[in-house]
Amino acid sequence: MAPVKISHVVSFSSQDPKYPVENLLNPDSPRKPWLSCPQDKSGQLKVELQLERAVPIGYIDVGNCGCAFLQIDVGRSSWPLDRPFITLLPATTLMSLTDSKQGKNRSGVRMFKDGKEGKSSKDGGGLYEKQCSTKEDCECY
Repeated sequence: MAPVKISHVVSFSSQDPKYPVENLLNPDSPRKPWLSCPQDKSGQLKVELQLERAVPIGYIDVGNCGCAFLQIDVGRSSWPLDRPFITLLPATTLMSLTDSKQGKNRSGVRMFKDGKEGKSSKDGGGLYEKQCSTKEDCECY
């Protein structure tokens, strides 16, 4: 199955004006990260993205640039606002504690496949939420 395009950003927690969250939307340009605001010291980034259509999710490839942990939750835009997202990928370690503290091995791509690390989304979630966290600045692409 071909990758599904992200149609737009629904919401986000923080962004650096030089590296905005919209960088996640353009897969054709050289990979530019989405960085947290330099003044944001929470150590967490959160984004809610709308996919171009609802599809079953069998795999997700995630580019990482300094995030220690990642969690992916999915839902549908047709769900009531009070219905919570379903966790597709539970909080997963992307960097070791030592690497995070020393700033080593900050970038890479992790591939998550149905049945390996998380649940399958057979109901075809049209929304997904990505949460990244680390003790340092958090960057995603």
